[in-house]
Amino acid sequence: MFKNYLKIAFRTLARRRLYALVTLLGLTIGITFLLLIANYIQRELTVNQSLRNAHQQYIVQSRWKITGVGNEIATLAPLGPTLKRLYPDLVANYYRNYGVTAIVSNGQTHFRESVQVGDSTLLAMYGFPLAYGDPRTALRDPNSIVVTTALAQKYFGQTNVLGRQLVMQTPRAGKQLFTVTGVLQELPANSVTHLFDQGGQAFIPMRNFGYFSDETALTLWDNWALVSYLELKPGITEQQLNRAAAQTIKAYAPPEVQKNLQAYASPLRTYHLKANNGLIEKMVLTLALVALFILLMAVVNFVNITIGMSASRVREIGVRKALGGLKKQLVGQFLTEVLLLTAGATVLSLVCHELFRPLFASLLDKPLLSLIDWSPVAWLVLLGAIAFVTLLAGSYPAFVLSALPSVESLKGRLTRSLRGGVGLRRTLIVFQFSVAVCVAVGALIIGRQVTFFFTKELGYQKEQVMTVASVPRDWSPEGVCRMENARNQLARIAGVADVSFSFEIPDGASNGSVSVFPQGGDSTQAVTATALATDEQFAQTYGLQLKAGQFFTGGSRDSLNVVLNESGAKALGWLNPVKAVGQFVRFRGEAFQVAGVLSDFHFGSLHDAIRPLVITSVRKDPIYRYFSFKLATHQLPETVAAVEQAWSQLFPDSPFEYAFMDDTLQKLYRTELQLKKASSLATVLALVIVLLGVWGLVSLNVTRRTKEIGIRKTLGASTLGIVNLFVGEFALILLIANVIAWPLAYYFLGGWLAEFAYRIELSWLPFAGVAGALVFLTGLVISTQAIRAALVNPVKSLRSE
Repeated sequence: MFKNYLKIAFRTLARRRLYALVTLLGLTIGITFLLLIANYIQRELTVNQSLRNAHQQYIVQSRWKITGVGNEIATLAPLGPTLKRLYPDLVANYYRNYGVTAIVSNGQTHFRESVQVGDSTLLAMYGFPLAYGDPRTALRDPNSIVVTTALAQKYFGQTNVLGRQLVMQTPRAGKQLFTVTGVLQELPANSVTHLFDQGGQAFIPMRNFGYFSDETALTLWDNWALVSYLELKPGITEQQLNRAAAQTIKAYAPPEVQKNLQAYASPLRTYHLKANNGLIEKMVLTLALVALFILLMAVVNFVNITIGMSASRVREIGVRKALGGLKKQLVGQFLTEVLLLTAGATVLSLVCHELFRPLFASLLDKPLLSLIDWSPVAWLVLLGAIAFVTLLAGSYPAFVLSALPSVESLKGRLTRSLRGGVGLRRTLIVFQFSVAVCVAVGALIIGRQVTFFFTKELGYQKEQVMTVASVPRDWSPEGVCRMENARNQLARIAGVADVSFSFEIPDGASNGSVSVFPQGGDSTQAVTATALATDEQFAQTYGLQLKAGQFFTGGSRDSLNVVLNESGAKALGWLNPVKAVGQFVRFRGEAFQVAGVLSDFHFGSLHDAIRPLVITSVRKDPIYRYFSFKLATHQLPETVAAVEQAWSQLFPDSPFEYAFMDDTLQKLYRTELQLKKASSLATVLALVIVLLGVWGLVSLNVTRRTKEIGIRKTLGASTLGIVNLFVGEFALILLIANVIAWPLAYYFLGGWLAEFAYRIELSWLPFAGVAGALVFLTGLVISTQAIRAALVNPVKSLRSE
């Protein structure tokens, strides 16, 4: 029986191959996009799922009553060990880490690496597999190091490197020798070793924390710079842990911390999706909905063409029933036709998936699995999707057409149900156009907001500014002196306008803060400000503008002075910047004089409003991580090469790893850029599917009305009149679609834009532009078909039947 269904289905599709091709192409586009998006979503959903006892793993986060006091991602350094000691029935284990970057060397091989200084519980707690080494002892001893296979290959050219040694430059203890005690196998995507974009490649024990910071800070309850993870005992809830954390903070933390901090546990299984106000979760949901709607648009094309062709199949159904055909046989026949098309589209989509996967992965900046790496569950889901699309697309022909009475079918009469199908077809076309308008408007608004990120005046000059992060660190007065000498030598290179070194650059990654208040004022009313340590050339290198006073001069008084930004001066009560100059402020238990006030500039991202900023001199705070170069516009490659050559002479053990601020800002808005690219692609696909559907329907309509067109031409109708006959059918549909789509798009895009402190205005122009473009394209497709039909000789048209 099924063999006969297939034969008839092939013959039917071959007879109507033009419309079958339109349907096949639309379904292929929709399924391909859905497969690519599903691949991306599957990757995001599996992050942290493979960790040992994943349902018991939590990250401890911080919620501060005063914004900016601390980082949400980190918490009090002693909290994890204390909870384990006080509540052994709740906490099974803990892991803390302090993420740093350090220059690692093996002979003449030097690279800057991301290093995690962490507790020895890392490997046992999460079950990360070692290719070589013992997970129980790998991080037990000081100056031991566990590396990934990629890092081992990078430095030694092989993976079995147990017992080999690496040199690491540390800011407090100089060069230290570390012995490799473990080599990790390829790590799954997770929020422990890869909490940030630049994941850890090397792991050293917490016993070496003193190489990078004050060792006593590990026991201080006012140190909130460590990321803490907890593994709970089976059956323990996060609410129980949160209560225990609150009691512990109340018992041990200073009063200021107790008043401002609420520590809470977030499940690691969902943390990746919900971090940063659910940024990834929103991205996943948005792309999933867009992909689903695009597939539905392709299904709508099939249903609409089926409805348009229903009149031509009415007699076929009547004949089948008159010859004894049962309704279930007709249902089976129609569903087989749809299954054949859907299966063919799926096969083509799998081929397209592999062809376009690398391009789509680079577009989203995320690796995507190849078909050969798909799990059996993924293939089962795909089969289920094929069945779902088959039922969805085939439900109308299978269950409506097969139910037609035999006598009416043989006479070729359209029953009320078929005449009602015209209304269904128009409704589905409205749905298609509404989705297309929403997606296109969304792509335009997202694109304009992303463009705004890179064109808005930031308050500093980002053009031609090159930064180098691979700076050898010696955080001492002597180290600062050496950096000043190096800076002065680098500044003499032809093509280098200015050079500065500082602890931070305006890349949105700053998390240091201080509580500052005017001398003689109430310390309980202190203002939380971002802290920045720079040399005296920083303002000139970045083109910062002074509102009053002066920047650091390089003199001995720099260590006694600070510089504020406008927001900082206003928050401290000096609305006029001139009045702030010469005043004294206190923070970290010391008094400083305000030497100058800078115009506000965007030190962070445009997601957040400009915060108060306090700048100290590196002569007071001898910490630094970056060199910044302001380069001349001419002969840029030659200048970079000259700087690299001088760098290798000044710092022979440090690699020259540079980036331009324009590229750094690209990374700051990476998720928005991904959304922009994905939405632009979705817009193109949505328009292609809509216009394919319009082309198919108009072509079908023209074929059905060939004789009518001939009669109209004979009676004197003009070509324009014939075109208007077809265009008029879609005019009302386009109007209704825009009336539906505009409020929906305005609501959702307004909510998305509200997440940014600095954003574009949501005007009517993008909406009108999309509507105009859609009218033009639709009119073009319809006119091409209608004009061709109108130009046919009426004699041929009247002979068509």
